[in-house]
Amino acid sequence: MHKVLIINGPNLNLLGEREKDKYGKFSLKDIEKSCHSFSKNNNINLTFFQSNIEGEIVDEIQKSRNEQDCLIINAGGYTHTSVAIHDALKILKIPIVELHITNIYNREDFRHKSLISKVATSIICGFGILGYTLSLEASINLIKKNEN
Repeated sequence: MHKVLIINGPNLNLLGEREKDKYGKFSLKDIEKSCHSFSKNNNINLTFFQSNIEGEIVDEIQKSRNEQDCLIINAGGYTHTSVAIHDALKILKIPIVELHITNIYNREDFRHKSLISKVATSIICGFGILGYTLSLEASINLIKKNEN
């Protein structure tokens, strides 16, 4: 069974309430249920985590280095600002999928720069909440590739 961690950053706990035109009407709980359903059907042991606190996200990344086979991260606003998250991700020897619900390159200029992209194995953006399932599917392929 593949072990995958999904980390969600600040304000993602308010999905379904904030900027529905950009992020849709689904809550993070809805997304989590969908991810667990996909995982159950695809031999993935999923851990789903959200925090608005940068240090807690760094702690989860550090723990994952010995506990997970792949990390999926939607760091929210920290994508563009957090050297600490970037540095924690650099330590990992497992595949990293950078995830964004929206296409960050179709948005404000400051969102075009990602500190995570430099250390991510792959990036999925602009698919709405479907990006979470796509990331899980990609994680299976990345884990298999990493095992070889």
